[in-house]
Amino acid sequence: MVEQVQSVHCYKCQNDLDISSGIALSRHEECPKCFANLRCCRMCQFFDKAAYNECREPMANRILEKETANFCDYFKVGGAGKAGNDKDQLVDAANSLFKN
Repeated sequence: MVEQVQSVHCYKCQNDLDISSGIALSRHEECPKCFANLRCCRMCQFFDKAAYNECREPMANRILEKETANFCDYFKVGGAGKAGNDKDQLVDAANSLFKN
């Protein structure tokens, strides 16, 4: 089975990054275009503004500054990289639940 690789974009400048979704990055990784920290909450697959502490991982420690590099053990690239049509994808998923 071939794993589907999603493109990942910088949360700050939306630059297309040459990394795969779901991997862990070094704390020193930066966007080559705007030099934003990439190992930060805003780039994590668990980042969710609607969740408690803006994180869907219940075991993660609270991190106040979501755009600075951190040492979270649960970090995996995915947050900003999946941005784009998230709302449309959620609406489609909800609609598919209620199909006859």
